[in-house]
Amino acid sequence: MEDAHVHQLHNTGPPFPTQLAFVVQFGAETAVESEQFLGRVEHIVSGDMTHFHTLDELWAFMRRVLTAQASIPADPP
Repeated sequence: MEDAHVHQLHNTGPPFPTQLAFVVQFGAETAVESEQFLGRVEHIVSGDMTHFHTLDELWAFMRRVLTAQASIPADPP
């Protein structure tokens, strides 16, 4: 049986760091059946926010923010 735990190599920090947290809010016009996803997404730590009209736009924003966060050195413990 495979271990159900996710192993994080070389990470001594919290499993869900706040610098990787987002709030995603879907608008009332969202229609899952027709794959219409409208809403906004905000990065918790930076406050960066954008509106999206497709899942591709949502993922692009999240990738951009996560890439930028990866280049910021971690605070010493």
